[in-house]
Amino acid sequence: MSENVKRVLFVNSEMCPYLPESPIATVARQLPQSIQERKKEIRSFMPRYGFINERKNQLHEVIRLSGMNIIISDIDHPLVIKVASISSARIQVYFIDNEDYFRRKHKFHDESGAFFADNDERAIFYARGVLETVKKLRWAPDVIHCHGWISHLVPAYLKKAYKDDPIFSTSKIVLSLYDDTPSEPFNDAFASKAAFGGLQAEDLKYLQRKADGINLAKTAIQYADGIILASPTIRADVLRFARSRKLPLIPYDQQAMENGSYIEAYNAFYDTI
Repeated sequence: MSENVKRVLFVNSEMCPYLPESPIATVARQLPQSIQERKKEIRSFMPRYGFINERKNQLHEVIRLSGMNIIISDIDHPLVIKVASISSARIQVYFIDNEDYFRRKHKFHDESGAFFADNDERAIFYARGVLETVKKLRWAPDVIHCHGWISHLVPAYLKKAYKDDPIFSTSKIVLSLYDDTPSEPFNDAFASKAAFGGLQAEDLKYLQRKADGINLAKTAIQYADGIILASPTIRADVLRFARSRKLPLIPYDQQAMENGSYIEAYNAFYDTI
């Protein structure tokens, strides 16, 4: 893409200070601020999980962005957009919210540890919700950087359902892979439920074969333009598939993650992808 990258969209599964520190939450907090400090424009998204304290974190609804419905399995699900500011970082965070999918008090598993049966639909809603909100913002990202499995449908939607939209016509996808691949299966109808616009179920061939976390990761890799290995313990089959695609790739570097030098490497990656 050369040195023309001006705008980077971050699609995160979690982020500090709204969730506890973790490899994803920490990078999702540090990276957008640092990229903005390097004179790029950024937008950052995450789900509005029900355990996030809205009053403490000063979340408020953005009425002009809310109000549309996302249809999944012939059911309308209202999209609510909230925003909060991290004043010390001078960044805003957009939250994708919906009463059916994100008001519960646990992230991906219930209080007994069972994987939510509708996690497939939550991923569909989140991916489409982010892209529809960016369209409403009329903000065309040069790079979309995905973190966490719940963002893994974004590459497929971008390359199929939104490929002719002028907002996304030149956007490139960077995919960070972590060790968060779910071990539990998704609903068998995941691929057919995810179909929308130019994205057909057959475009999600790996999910059609078996609807699990490994094949969701493979689907994201299939439509990505660049890969970042962001964990030392990525599932071996996911790692093999990522390397087999021969995409531009940043290997995992423990020292860079610890001292923060990964940020410069990621920033340069955006400019060359």
